Amino acid sequence: MSGIQVAWHEAMSVGESPLWHHGESSLYWVDINQCLVHRLHPASGQHASWRMDSEPSSLAIDGGGGLLVATRQGIVHLDPASDARRLLYPALYDTATTRFNDGKVDPAGRYWIGTIYEPRTSPAAEMFCLDKGELRKVWSGGMTNSNGLAFAPDGRTMYHADTASHRIDCYDFDVASGRVGKARAFQLFSADKHDPAYGGRPDGATIDSEGCYWVAMFEGARVLRFAPDGKLLREILLPVRCPTMLAFGGDDLRTLYITSASHGRPATETASYPLNGRLLSIRVEVAGRPEPVYQA
Repeated sequence: MSGIQVAWHEAMSVGESPLWHHGESSLYWVDINQCLVHRLHPASGQHASWRMDSEPSSLAIDGGGGLLVATRQGIVHLDPASDARRLLYPALYDTATTRFNDGKVDPAGRYWIGTIYEPRTSPAAEMFCLDKGELRKVWSGGMTNSNGLAFAPDGRTMYHADTASHRIDCYDFDVASGRVGKARAFQLFSADKHDPAYGGRPDGATIDSEGCYWVAMFEGARVLRFAPDGKLLREILLPVRCPTMLAFGGDDLRTLYITSASHGRPATETASYPLNGRLLSIRVEVAGRPEPVYQA
């Protein structure tokens, strides 16, 4: 675990959605259960946070200024400069059983956000897309916990994970129209938690400048880097059991930030993973790419 640093020492309940804002040289992320959006300016150590009315899960930079925050109640515009919050797009699902979860902006500026079906009794999660001011449902079902969204640098492939099924798929993607093709298997991980070799299940993800897919393995205490053809290229072991998502940041985009969760973890685990819930960072050889900005 050489080189891993604690970027923010406050333990989060469910840290998620790290997002590097180039214009501010700052990292944003959320704590879902605490309804907080965080911002850290690493160079100065300055930190700020904003409390939302319902659980935030995903962030996007708004091309018109500020942030878009996907919350249980819908998509909220947050202006960090003025602290103003405004619900732009109410949720199109039953908020009693469902909330927004993982999300990413595609190379054309659309904001894609999947949901989590919290009863977990059926694969009833959905995928939505905010496209030039219109929030629409793209598909429904076939997953329980939508995660791992990422887009290849050329915009021709969409990656997506269903954490509950331990599976990552990739899709042909038409960046001009936003049309998603049929799924094909990219990775499938063992779901046998009694297996000594159990390595966790796929959570949030990102893509580096070489088009390789990085994924946080929840309950696996590791992040993995895969080539576009699915070959495993690198494994980084972590001092947290439940990494949730990762993002490239820093002026050279070679600092990998990793959020994690502490909620519901047994006391016996804390002894082995005392940094559960912290925001971590590590320097890597291959840079990331600037995250696309939502374009209304």
